[in-house]
Amino acid sequence: MIQNRRTIRNLAIFAFAVLSAGWIGSGLDILTGGSHAQGIGQLLWIVTPLMTMVLLRTFAGDGWEDFGFRPGLKRGAVWYAFSLLVFPACAVVVLGTGFLAGVTRFPGISPARVGEYLQLVLLGILPSCIKNIFEEFAWRGYLAPRVSSLGLPDLAGHILVGLIWAGWHMPYYLFFFDHALFAAYTTQGFITFFPMFFFGVVALSMIYGEIRLLTRSVWPALLMHTVSNAFATPLFLNGFIRISPGADIFVSPGPESIISIVVYSAIGLGLYRFRKRKPAPLFCNEIEPARR
Repeated sequence: MIQNRRTIRNLAIFAFAVLSAGWIGSGLDILTGGSHAQGIGQLLWIVTPLMTMVLLRTFAGDGWEDFGFRPGLKRGAVWYAFSLLVFPACAVVVLGTGFLAGVTRFPGISPARVGEYLQLVLLGILPSCIKNIFEEFAWRGYLAPRVSSLGLPDLAGHILVGLIWAGWHMPYYLFFFDHALFAAYTTQGFITFFPMFFFGVVALSMIYGEIRLLTRSVWPALLMHTVSNAFATPLFLNGFIRISPGADIFVSPGPESIISIVVYSAIGLGLYRFRKRKPAPLFCNEIEPARR
């Protein structure tokens, strides 16, 4: 009971810190006359989750036992392969659906254009990985296992993590993401974008959370997030796809479209059901008991 009280206290501190960081950062940019795109505000927003995690684990009694730092490559090889391929496969499903519906186009498609896209993907891997260390070490390295330690039902825990994760993103789209780039990213206004985004991130949270539970490691989630960002960002920001205005609420490969939410939810629930049907030692990096 005492441990649960401490965990709840620390989770409340974490949630308050990460949800307020972007708003405080934006205020600092305004007070100092800095640019939202390159000022101290965005830096504060991105580093606060990781720094809060380190402080809570080191000084507030959470410890490091459930961080999941060990990769568990031997036992989790299939899940690393899954993490590498799942979001490119989802993008193919979403973009293919949009193409068949006549609302998604690939302007100027050619072998040279495909090569340019793949080059941008490769160039984006390292920056995406560095950025996602700040995210995944906080969300799947701290928030998900700490919520799970409270004994909540797994799906309820995924939803709670997803809501906090989505709420942390709000200042990014409101302040730190260039509005011209936002217009290239989606034709939705904030009134529809944010509710759809919250649903999408909660669906994503199920996938990331289940991978975390299946492997007991933070690294597959980091790989998954890195690949997802590296593949998706050039599609939107470099003009490799064009979605008819108003149709991106249905078929955008971003998490804020109906088809993405359906696909992500199906994958997350499928992983949940799979994990519940299988003996845990086969899918985590815990040491099996010696055979007699």
